[in-house]
Amino acid sequence: MRTARILSLVVGTALVFVAASASAQAPPPYGAPITLEQAKKAMAAAEAEAKKNTWPVVIVILDSGGQLVMLQRLDNAQWGSVDIAREKARSAVALRRPTKVLQDLIAQGGANLRLLNIGYSVLEGGIPIVADGKIIGSIGVSGVTSQQDAQIAQAGIDALK
Repeated sequence: MRTARILSLVVGTALVFVAASASAQAPPPYGAPITLEQAKKAMAAAEAEAKKNTWPVVIVILDSGGQLVMLQRLDNAQWGSVDIAREKARSAVALRRPTKVLQDLIAQGGANLRLLNIGYSVLEGGIPIVADGKIIGSIGVSGVTSQQDAQIAQAGIDALK
């Protein structure tokens, strides 16, 4: 049973890379980890976007190695969003692409449904943070709709441009 699960993960992950690379260029390589100052700037912008819309969310920023740098749980955010936001951020940095790519593949159905078994988030709202053409971290948001989560995450990324 364990061997079947591992095989499913390997095949699923391979499908992600084949499907994603067939429709887009290769993702950027990893770079040095995001600095605390960069993370604070991204977090402040993401939090401002959430507050502007009165969206109670959790915002997570990971470094390029997938390690936690910052986590903000806004007032009235459901505590379950802590894990979901972290998984969105982890998936974005581990697979070097926005989680919306996975969500779109799942929506196509068919063999893409195998992606549900890979152990990564397939919900929009996780985005890699890229600086100088390299991934320095990721941001994940959870608490409202996936599209709204992505809007908040993008605000954080835009603050670093």
